[in-house]
Amino acid sequence: MSLIFTKPCVLTIAGSDSSGGAGVQADLKSIGAQGCYGLTALTCVVAESPERVVEIKTLSARLVASQIKVAFEGFPIQGIKTGLLRSPTIVRTVAKVLKRLGSARGVPIVVDPVMLTSTGDSLVFATISSSYLKELIPLATLVTPNLDELGVFAKKKVGTYTQMRQAGRRLSREWGKPILLKGGHLREKVARDLLVTPSGGEWEYRSTFHRDVLAHGTGCTFSAAIAAQLALGKSLERAVELGTFECRGWGEGGLR
Repeated sequence: MSLIFTKPCVLTIAGSDSSGGAGVQADLKSIGAQGCYGLTALTCVVAESPERVVEIKTLSARLVASQIKVAFEGFPIQGIKTGLLRSPTIVRTVAKVLKRLGSARGVPIVVDPVMLTSTGDSLVFATISSSYLKELIPLATLVTPNLDELGVFAKKKVGTYTQMRQAGRRLSREWGKPILLKGGHLREKVARDLLVTPSGGEWEYRSTFHRDVLAHGTGCTFSAAIAAQLALGKSLERAVELGTFECRGWGEGGLR
């Protein structure tokens, strides 16, 4: 039987968040809000609340690969977002499968290199950043690190907008990839996100920073929205702009 899809299909490869605020749960809400159909490939199951992580169960790389392959076999995937991949082995496996099924077909891939929770809890193995650099980032259409993750890749602390911009510009040139620098963790009155490209292009996106709203899951929501907008055929700059609107709505209606 041939299935007919009226909405673009977007695959999120990430962990499950039992609180529903981050991970694939947040991704599916965000993808659906953009008018797309979301599919998932789980990498791990996380028992957590917005304040703390209690336990993480990592799935096998084989099972992760199987989920991705089945998604591509049954659905016309038009956008991909990766979130919490947990281990270097899973990063390598995901990259291997996506190189054949995703990037080779021109499907946009948004890489959100999740390493820490918004409260600072580590979610990954210590050596994962090198696997990202070698295996997955070369396939990315866009990379969306938060400040802490940017600091890991830049090998220096990033605590100001100027430091964020400088580190992002350097890494974008080195990687040959656009990077979305998320300034929400700077906790300024106005949150400033910055899209930088290897050629030196810059686009700044501003929104109100809500100090009394939990930040749990905003990065997941943002990157998933961008992946969905790319699946809808939007340019990268426009996709980021529309993703900003999605996160702004999340902040205005989030947990307080």
